[in-house]
Amino acid sequence: MKRSFLVLPVLTIMFSIAGWSADKARSAAEIQHGVNIPLWEDGKVPLSQGDGPLDKPFLTVFPAPANKRNGASVVVAPGGSNIMLMYGVEGIDIAETYNDWGVTAFVLTYRMAPRYKDDARTLDGTRAIQVVRARAADYGLDPERVGYTGFSAGSTMGRLVVGASGPGDPNAADPVARLSSRPAYAGLIYGPGRGIANENLKNFPPIFLCVAQWDRGNSLGSAQLFQDLTRAGAVLSCTFIRKAATVLAAALAVPSSASGCLS
Repeated sequence: MKRSFLVLPVLTIMFSIAGWSADKARSAAEIQHGVNIPLWEDGKVPLSQGDGPLDKPFLTVFPAPANKRNGASVVVAPGGSNIMLMYGVEGIDIAETYNDWGVTAFVLTYRMAPRYKDDARTLDGTRAIQVVRARAADYGLDPERVGYTGFSAGSTMGRLVVGASGPGDPNAADPVARLSSRPAYAGLIYGPGRGIANENLKNFPPIFLCVAQWDRGNSLGSAQLFQDLTRAGAVLSCTFIRKAATVLAAALAVPSSASGCLS
């Protein structure tokens, strides 16, 4: 049986946004699987410390099947303590689950420590949302339904991305930079992250928090963020998993019934 993680409850709400035709999405040309999309052109990566492969963040496309595709998309940011990427269980596996729901996924390869710090990764995350929006017509996607889901370090980056996101610069020479970097929702899995200065929680998009209860620091931090977001009037959901053999099991699998929820 195909299985999916507990981000389902919030996604059921997030993807109830009306106004997108599934027929329109499915009429787009078949998307090639596994294509890498650079976030910036060579020589234009901000805060770059070099010109090697690890200095050039990119997205990898995991298209939903044509007969399921519903116009929704998500940027998936794997964890790995900012020194590696858990590309399998927190990248490909998550992307394929989204695909089952009709959502096209873009797995983000962002810049690593110690060479890069949070400022560069925040730029990578906000740019990733903009790049997906810029490519929406090519992939038969709704540019208003671009989500973000991050795991561990990707979750930490997610809060920074949400806090730094904005409507884009209409006067920018780069057409991608003119687009909004605000995700339609954000899933912060395994940790609440850290807020930026002058963080405005009231303006956050809908948020889903998921953490293992035994992971004391992150569970307390997620509970605090839940309280803070609630007081600010944000839309959110929070799930605590009592037992987990590994941190990954905090996204406890449940039988998938999401295909109809995300259309």
